[in-house]
Amino acid sequence: MKSKKWILKIGLITLVCITLLCSAFVYHSEPIPVCIRFPHKITHVEVDNFGNIYTISQNEISKYNANGIFQKQFSTKRYGKIEFVDAMNPLKILVYYKDFQQIVFLDNQLTTSSTQISLEKMGCEQASLVCASANNSFWVFDNQNNELLKFDAELKPLVKTGNLKRILDIDIKPNYMQEHNNYLFLNCPNEGILVFDTYGTFSKTIPLKGLKEFNVINGHVFYFENHTLKEYQSQNFETIEKVFPDTLIHSVFWQNNHFYKIYSDSLIVE
Repeated sequence: MKSKKWILKIGLITLVCITLLCSAFVYHSEPIPVCIRFPHKITHVEVDNFGNIYTISQNEISKYNANGIFQKQFSTKRYGKIEFVDAMNPLKILVYYKDFQQIVFLDNQLTTSSTQISLEKMGCEQASLVCASANNSFWVFDNQNNELLKFDAELKPLVKTGNLKRILDIDIKPNYMQEHNNYLFLNCPNEGILVFDTYGTFSKTIPLKGLKEFNVINGHVFYFENHTLKEYQSQNFETIEKVFPDTLIHSVFWQNNHFYKIYSDSLIVE
């Protein structure tokens, strides 16, 4: 009887220890959500591959680390409001001022790292879109000629596609573009997402229409629509969905294995 009692006690102690260990493991494995309060109205949120977060207002960029701690700020009224920020390369962040057709590059301290680039002086008088590319180069969509242009770090032309409206026989009216794994994704709401290789050669059209912006991860297209984050898998043409019923959420995107939930006055990372 005594041996049975001892076995029972040992069993109970073991069970309690296992329960405590499991509870501790679950507790430590659940990340504490990061919350960033916006001091003023923002127009865009950008995240780099290190998890650094950039909030963009009219002419100001604020940088936070992955834990939501404020790091640096960049601001200038010289070129008007910021149209677009691309942090694909955290050491050379592209900032585009559409009204003045100017590009500024910032380093990881949000300090201007090079001379400002005037697209007008480069012959792009109606550049509607700009985004970063690999090897410190960048893409430009020239709305006047309906063509894609790519320039290297020395501002030498690498790619000039010619008039895509004539070549593809479609009405080119892009509103967003992004490079991922040496492919350029050009969003045309009426046609879908046009994909080009690093040489500007047309590859395919992803049949997602009516989008304003998206994020490409491992070849999959993530976009937020009707309170739902959707993942379009281009290999099997399937779509995975995750619903966010909170009606106060303006947008959600997925990056670095986290959900970034954007509200009118804050950003929550989970």
